[in-house]
Amino acid sequence: MPDAITVPVAVKPATQPDASAAPAKGAKLRTSSFKVPGEGSSGTISVVTVLALLVLWAVVTNIGWIKPLFLPSPRAVFQQFYEYLTGQANDKPLWQHFLASMFRVFSAFLLACAAAIPVGIAMGMSRWARGIFDPPLEFYRPLPPLAYLPLIIIWFGIDELPKVLLIFLSCFAPLALAARSGMRSASQEQMNAAYSMGASYMQVIRHVILPSALPDILVGMRIAIGFGWTTLVAAEMVAANVGLGQMVLNASNFLRTDIVIMGIIVIGVVAYLFDLLMRWTERRLVPWKGRM
Repeated sequence: MPDAITVPVAVKPATQPDASAAPAKGAKLRTSSFKVPGEGSSGTISVVTVLALLVLWAVVTNIGWIKPLFLPSPRAVFQQFYEYLTGQANDKPLWQHFLASMFRVFSAFLLACAAAIPVGIAMGMSRWARGIFDPPLEFYRPLPPLAYLPLIIIWFGIDELPKVLLIFLSCFAPLALAARSGMRSASQEQMNAAYSMGASYMQVIRHVILPSALPDILVGMRIAIGFGWTTLVAAEMVAANVGLGQMVLNASNFLRTDIVIMGIIVIGVVAYLFDLLMRWTERRLVPWKGRM
């Protein structure tokens, strides 16, 4: 039998990695040019935007494109802010208006939290509660506060109660609906896992469902406080002699647009600062939001 013929096979040399293409030691490896939607801080962009709007406002008013009656200059608005802040204005000092409005808004907001969140939790857990509270809630929720303001005045007079009640009603609906929606956030797998470890029905609600509902409840609180500040001017139409909304309304009667814009800026800044506080609270209480 003839000897086997050995056929030489060419072996391809191993490719040596290019040292220049290797990432530097300690450098972050970038696998894609795409980022997560909304990734990154927007603080610098917001500051630049605000500064650009202020510059545009100053330019438009100084050139004279818009009359001061319709849009006063930033200097005139700041002058009114300084006079109200130091008590030189022909009105109550700014801190009195501010404290009166803060009392009305935050007392109504806290009462709405105490009442609406349990109602929303009950609506999310019980069909009886949902059947009882859902019709009146959905009926009055789209109504503007000015629609039922005369009825509140007839029923409760013109003291502090109708003002607080009007803001309370504007905060109640978004809080209750947010709590109701949050009660559906816990997955069935999470609840079954708790039951399998011996948890009772109330323990599942306390340790599984309520923590899952907390992000939605906090979002509802942010929305509710925004509605509260929006209703402030309407609430202080009810025979108020002090308050930021009353200050704006009184200035509008005399065509003092500089005071009107100053009051609007103060209301907006306070609402924005509280929204920032709510965002910080949300990051502290629910750090897992958006990461699951």
